[in-house]
Amino acid sequence: MNSFGETVRFFLLILTELTALFLGISTLVGLVFEFISDDVLKRWLSRNGLLGNFLGATLGALTPFCSCSTIPLTVGLLRAGVPFGATMSFVLASPLLNPIIISMFWVLLGWKVSLVYFVVTFAAAMTGGMILERLGLAEDIKNVRITGGGQGKEGLPTFGKKLKRAFLGAWSDFIGVLPYLLIGVTIGAAIYGYMPADLVARIAGPQNPLAIPLTAIIGVPLYLKAETIIPVAVALTRKGMGIGAVISLVVGGAGMSIPEMSMLAGIFKKRLVAIFIAVVFLTAVIAGFVFTII
Repeated sequence: MNSFGETVRFFLLILTELTALFLGISTLVGLVFEFISDDVLKRWLSRNGLLGNFLGATLGALTPFCSCSTIPLTVGLLRAGVPFGATMSFVLASPLLNPIIISMFWVLLGWKVSLVYFVVTFAAAMTGGMILERLGLAEDIKNVRITGGGQGKEGLPTFGKKLKRAFLGAWSDFIGVLPYLLIGVTIGAAIYGYMPADLVARIAGPQNPLAIPLTAIIGVPLYLKAETIIPVAVALTRKGMGIGAVISLVVGGAGMSIPEMSMLAGIFKKRLVAIFIAVVFLTAVIAGFVFTII
């Protein structure tokens, strides 16, 4: 366990990081939408059937964001009128897939693990987005200002005015999400400070038939970037943790976190947040069992 001082430092570091990421990415997304019309973005992502989910997951796989960093861009996509299913495929894929993550898997665990991980998580992002849309959960969006993108900006012709508009929009969104962010970071810091590090290894050995769902449960609340958790996962495999449990921990830890749950609660209703968490959990469990079987 960590000391109280280390826990406080973690709290301040994560809070500062998330604040900078949210405001920075929100401003950048808002600025991009000042120059790119909604029609262009919607034409690219608004495809029928699986193609829209495929493109949403592809966008997520190309963005090197952690789970919390995806939220500002998610807000921007929803503002631009991108279909709900494609947006959710992006949210699921973004923290789990990017060239850095795949490269780390390739170097540390081999090309087969890297390939299987990519295929399983990409397919899960596509399927998850499609299921969430089919369930009619698009109506569970709240606190998202649906505004125009690159159209109707005659009153803001200069770059400086567009940048100001983008920042003010980002600040408005941040104020709405801040209470949830503070709650989430506090809980995440408590877990970081006072959860024994060897607990995960003890309960997730290959002899435990419940190791995969247990590591998924443990991974989901943690605030971990995939780039951080992958080296830890490799160390855990050397201590005897099964590869299925390791992948379950990686997917759960990188795909969802308490800060992200809190931030999602600022833009989604409780039902959608709960179902989204369940989708991430099931993705972690399915990925773990796929690796165990293979």
